[in-house]
Amino acid sequence: MEALVATGHEDREAFRTVYRLTSAKLFGICLRICGDRQDAEDVLHDVYVIVWRRAGAFEPGRASPITWLATIARNRAIDWQRGRTRHPADPIDDAALALPDPTQVPVDRLVDEETVARLQACLGTLETRQREAIRIAFFDGVRYPEIARRLTLPLGTVKSWVHRGLARLRTCLDGDH
Repeated sequence: MEALVATGHEDREAFRTVYRLTSAKLFGICLRICGDRQDAEDVLHDVYVIVWRRAGAFEPGRASPITWLATIARNRAIDWQRGRTRHPADPIDDAALALPDPTQVPVDRLVDEETVARLQACLGTLETRQREAIRIAFFDGVRYPEIARRLTLPLGTVKSWVHRGLARLRTCLDGDH
């Protein structure tokens, strides 16, 4: 419980402890719902992003830490499963669903050629490094750690580039309406 409360105060070491103590159980929940190891790993990544962002909202008196974490994992895996049911997967859908970023480009906007052309134009407005990281992530379906390895950059830098780039893409695409 102490590690989760400390994570709420952005204590990275406490977050590592929470991960080490709970990742096997939460992975099991994700795997049971997703049915595929790769998908479960992606969902688990999303779960820990949510945990990092929301640990400050954990209320020790309402639930045990593992119950709170398991609920997040279960809900995220169910959301992922529902998303796959509604949107038959093709490569870009999988990449978009793997990232829990609220600023990501909605998949349904990539349906027609006009939208694809707008996306290409907006990609052209990004810094070269951001554009490269986003293209590798979404169009090649590569995860952040592999992108970081390929570009010989820290993982956090790659995540920041993609996150900020997606936010700029969304602004650009929303401005084209």
